[in-house]
Formats: sequence, structure tokens, C-alpha cells
Amino acid sequence: MLEQMGKAAKEAAYQLAQCTTAQKNTALRMIADSLEANSEQILQANRLDIQFAQENGISDAMQDRLLLTKERIAAIAHDVRKVCLLSDPIGSVMDGCVLESGLNIQRKRVPLGVIGVIYEARPNVTIDVASLCLKTGNAVILRGGKETIHTNKEMTLIVQQALRAASLPEKAIQSIENPDRQWINALLKLDQYVDMLIPRGGAKLHQLCKENSTIPVIVGGIGICHTFVDESADFSKALDIIQNAKTQRPSTCNTLETLLVHENIAHTFLPLLSQRMAECKVSLHAKDAALALLQKVHAKVEPLKENELYEEWLSLDLNVMVVTDLNAALEHIRTYSSKHSDAILTKNVQHAEKFVQVVDSAAVYVNASTRFTDGAQFGLGAEVAVSTQKLHARGPMGLEALTTYKWIGYGEDLIRS
Repeated sequence: MLEQMGKAAKEAAYQLAQCTTAQKNTALRMIADSLEANSEQILQANRLDIQFAQENGISDAMQDRLLLTKERIAAIAHDVRKVCLLSDPIGSVMDGCVLESGLNIQRKRVPLGVIGVIYEARPNVTIDVASLCLKTGNAVILRGGKETIHTNKEMTLIVQQALRAASLPEKAIQSIENPDRQWINALLKLDQYVDMLIPRGGAKLHQLCKENSTIPVIVGGIGICHTFVDESADFSKALDIIQNAKTQRPSTCNTLETLLVHENIAHTFLPLLSQRMAECKVSLHAKDAALALLQKVHAKVEPLKENELYEEWLSLDLNVMVVTDLNAALEHIRTYSSKHSDAILTKNVQHAEKFVQVVDSAAVYVNASTRFTDGAQFGLGAEVAVSTQKLHARGPMGLEALTTYKWIGYGEDLIRS
């Protein structure tokens, strides 16, 4: 069964590679229209998944990722239409020159081929990935989690119907509907047909893929994000940024998880932080000096455990630590960061420059919220993932990250001497 999906995807990729930008954009617009026209069917399927989540004790944060509303479906459709407006990278010449031999050599962008994506309770990923892959001429095999099985099935059917109506191969977008984990293991070995694998989930899923896949794996999506409040920071603006980074949508991978505060301002800043976080219903977790200071002002705070510094809360929980200076903050981030997104809040230009230079993360911010690490916010359109590795792609993966290139040599009956 999976091998048949692989063969169909490979054939679909062959056909997509020959499509024009206009053909692909027409299909994308039809997908967006179909999502909105069939929103009630999608919501019915989503309600089944939400019911399963509630009955099986799935966390509130995960349920938030899973939940669809008419507004969220409209936003997903809007993102698909935005992909239509983006430049098609396929066929663009990256660079080239005429060599001394007379050979005109060019490096041209081409599709990767077939992409496999494994993800959990994020039904919007189904459409984000489908739209980006279609725009770049790639076929995709999707494997969502058991908690999204009904929603993903309905969305995939809608996309395939739109592809048929647009005279494009419907097997360009396929989803594995069997929740059995053996299908993941089988997909990891489907290197005869799949060119790149993208896991979007927890650390265990990423580790499983890295250890067992015979297909190149893009690692990312785990966001242990930090913000360091330097001694020169503007307190009012810093609190606004922290509130946004922690509370705008706490179940996302670019949400702030650990706040580091310079010791010279901790005694005045932490009481303000405690008050603001209490207003936002954020629970604080602190240790050592931070814990003592927060307890002194009767803040709602729990002792921070060491293992919690290595994990995503994905909820209204925030780690707080006091550090001696910028170097101590950099050392903490170097130890605990997942290399996703980290930020400094400061008025000191030298400190900002050092932070940017030293922090080895996919996205680094100065006086801004980590919530900006997003394909749409970066002007890339929808994203297929956020890569925290360094080869091929890093950060939000938009259209160009789903391409490779080939060398093309144009000659006039040339032979090598």
C-alpha cells in the first residue's frame, strides 16, 4: 500500500515538474475556494477529532493546536491565496557565467521531487504543506497523528478534488490514514520514492526519524525559546514583548519558554513581571535568586526543576532565572536552547551585537518577540516547518527551501580539451 503511494507520488511529481506557474496558481485558488465552500464538512470532521482528544486526556495546548473554527479555516484559505502571489522559484537561474571553454553554465532551481511530512495535532499543516509543495512542483505524502485523522482525511479529499478540477494529478497530495505507528517506520525507509522527510512534532519523533530514516531528514520545530532582559532594557516595553511572546498563542514552537533577567535589575523588574504575568494567568517557575525574589513579593511561583529547562511548556507557564550578566545569559542559552528562536531586550548596542553574533539559533531577535519566527511573518507565505539545523534550510521553510538545483551547460558543439 505505502509503496503504491510512493509510486503514485513519484509519477505526480514528474507531471508537476512540467506545470506552468499559472497552472499551479489556478489549482491553489481552487483549493482555497474549496476549503471555504466545504468548511462545514471540515468542522464536522474536526469535532470528531476534538471529541477523541477530550476522551483521551489530550492536553489543552494540544487541543488548541487541533481545533479548527470557521475563522481558522478562512485564515488557512487566505494563506493559500497568498502563496499564489509569491514568486515561483522553479526555473529561476541562481547564478551562472560563460567559462573560458565557451560553455555557458547556469545553476537553476528545480523541485525536490517527493516530500514526506510527519506531524501531530496541527491540521493546518495539511494545507500549508500541500500549498507550498504544489507551488514548487513537489508531490507530498502526509502522515498526521491519530488525533487529527478525521480532519486530515477530509482536507486531503477536498484538495484532491480541487487538483482534479484543475487537471493536475490528484496523487500529488496524499495522506496516510492508518494511525498505526508501523506506517511511520515504513515511510522512513521509502527512500526509493521520497526525497526529503520533515517531522513536525516532539523530540521523540525527531529522534526516531534521525535514527531510523534512510531519507534525508529536516530537523526542527522544537522551540525552547529564551529572552534575556538586559540591565538597560526599557521595563514597560520589555513587559509588552514578554507578554506577547508568552501569551499570544502559547501552544506554538516560537513561544517564549525561559526568561533570563540581569541581576542588576531583578529586584525591581521581577515584581513588575509577576504582576503582569498574573494578569495574563501565566504560572511562573523559578529557581535560586529568581525564586527568592518572587516569593518575597508573594508571586504565584513554583520551584523550577532542572529538566524543565530542556522542555517546551507549550502552555501558560514561564521559566524565570536571574543571571549575573550578558555572558551568563549567553552561556545559559548555549546550554539549554533548541536553536529555534532567542531574543535580547536591551538599549546597549554592543550587547545587542554580541548577542546576535554569539547565539547560534535559526532566528535571533533584538527588542522583538520570538513569535515572529513564522513563514508568513517573514514574508515567505505559509511554511512547511521551522528548521533548527544548518544544512539545506534553516528557520522558517518557505518555497525556496523546497527546491534544489541542477547545473545546466549550454554549448555550441563543445568538447573538452
